[in-house]
Amino acid sequence: MKLIDISRQLATALATVGVSGLVLVGCNNSSAPETTKAPVTESETTVAATSDIDPDHKKIIIGTTEGDFADMVRNQVKGSLEAQGYEVELITFTDYVRPNLALADGDLDINIFQHKPYLDTFKAENKLDLIELFQVPTAPLGVYSGKKTKIEEVYKGMSVSAPNDPSNFARALVMMSELGWITLKDDIDPLTAAKSDIADNSKYEIKIVELEAAQLPRARDEVDFAIINGNYATDAGIKLTEALYQEPSFAYVNWSAIKAADVSKKWVKDVTEAYNSDTFKKYANDTFPGYKFPKIWMGNETAVTATAAKAPATAEIAATPAK
Repeated sequence: MKLIDISRQLATALATVGVSGLVLVGCNNSSAPETTKAPVTESETTVAATSDIDPDHKKIIIGTTEGDFADMVRNQVKGSLEAQGYEVELITFTDYVRPNLALADGDLDINIFQHKPYLDTFKAENKLDLIELFQVPTAPLGVYSGKKTKIEEVYKGMSVSAPNDPSNFARALVMMSELGWITLKDDIDPLTAAKSDIADNSKYEIKIVELEAAQLPRARDEVDFAIINGNYATDAGIKLTEALYQEPSFAYVNWSAIKAADVSKKWVKDVTEAYNSDTFKKYANDTFPGYKFPKIWMGNETAVTATAAKAPATAEIAATPAK
């Protein structure tokens, strides 16, 4: 299946994303809230008392997966909102299921960890009244070295690990198709691609090892190549610029999510402004090379990367990214 066909289908699918195929991944029993707080000074108390915060919602609970999204809160957003007068609590998760369930149950005010296709599918399957709010800098999915250190070291019978949740597994299959490692069936939905959509795996007879996304960095030594979610790669100390190949599509820049009933509240506006402030943009540009940034930052419909890893120069990979 050619990349241009996948790109066209992806654009169509994003407009009418399906809700089938979501399988809940396993989760741990607890998440760790940020509980350590610096002493409040008299000047800070004065700011809190006089600042223009939402009088009906003075504490904001933000949920993220551990890694870069949590660091964005710790290093920038938390301080920005606290300077405005809010109390901010960060809760981190190690899976992709609990953040949305916790948001729907009211244990979180906002979560930041997922791309829109996953959110659309998850909320439809679980009948949750959640909506996307704003995009955030996102580390793209990438192919990283395992036992093999160069993309040219592919061989018949090699093993490739991939995230086991359906949405990101579909992305991994599309990447393997882009690389020419496998061939996908014509006219498939790239958002819901599954093993059954592989038309031909005879070229390399790849053994696809499905793992929970958080486990992928730790299992690199057990496979030849590892397809790893960007946030878990950075959390494990892996530089995005070390990727042997990054997905070219901008369809998976991640979003924040809130309950639909909260969309017009002032605290929501304040959080949105904190993530789109000039200060946060500078922090993101300085801190996250290789990331894809929100389209709104560019003032048009084209997003860009900061020093993104380049795709291997092979005839089987399209030169232009999917739109």
